[in-house]
Amino acid sequence: MNGKIIVNNLSFSYGDNCVLKDINFSINENQIITIIGPNGGGKTTLLRLIAGLIVPDKGEVFINGMCPKCKYGHIGYVPQHSHFDNKYPITVFEVVLSGLIKPIGFYSKKDKLKAEAMIEYVGLESVRNNSFNNLSGGQSQRMLIARALVADADILLLDEPTSNIDSTNEKGLEDFLKNISKKMTILIVTHDTGFVSEITDRVFCINKYMVEHPIDSNLDEIISASYGIKTKVVRHDQVISSANDHICVRNND
Repeated sequence: MNGKIIVNNLSFSYGDNCVLKDINFSINENQIITIIGPNGGGKTTLLRLIAGLIVPDKGEVFINGMCPKCKYGHIGYVPQHSHFDNKYPITVFEVVLSGLIKPIGFYSKKDKLKAEAMIEYVGLESVRNNSFNNLSGGQSQRMLIARALVADADILLLDEPTSNIDSTNEKGLEDFLKNISKKMTILIVTHDTGFVSEITDRVFCINKYMVEHPIDSNLDEIISASYGIKTKVVRHDQVISSANDHICVRNND
């Protein structure tokens, strides 16, 4: 079974409300996947299914050839809303360290060194001992990513990562994700398609069902040459479908 993440005939409902229906795809290692779609279309539910936080009604998710609950350590998940009590006196280091599930109050020297290394990895050494509520939006996102990855995850799931950051921090986060994608696979749910326009490898549109839109490399080159803008042009007028390992592209007329 090939593919870093394989989703096979996945369906999920909340009660009588079918949110996802017959979802199929395979994602290779080190790809950046952008997931778009309307509110309520099932984007966040898909991330939660991949993370193993909820169980599908039908179908399977395989991570490195195994189900998510068998390989939790491979997945880091940063939800759209992470709630912290701003009055709680906890530092960046302590938040990142909490990503290592341990008995209450016990972290080994090795655990602490891993947290230190992850803080350095995301570029937050200078605010290591700061209270988390004194961070900028971009710093908070990198802190949460560090917490998600500290347990040696090699898959990162991000739900609306730019919802609370400004354009300057957005660019910094984009560059950071592009860099770490050399070592991991990243899935990003976003309404801000401009944020990932340069770095995405594939685009999935989720609205109960899933379609994949192709990226037109020829138009990428034309825009870059004409306007000096690095971007990737997604052909929303075309759909990639997969059947029996044969990829075809059809126009939406």
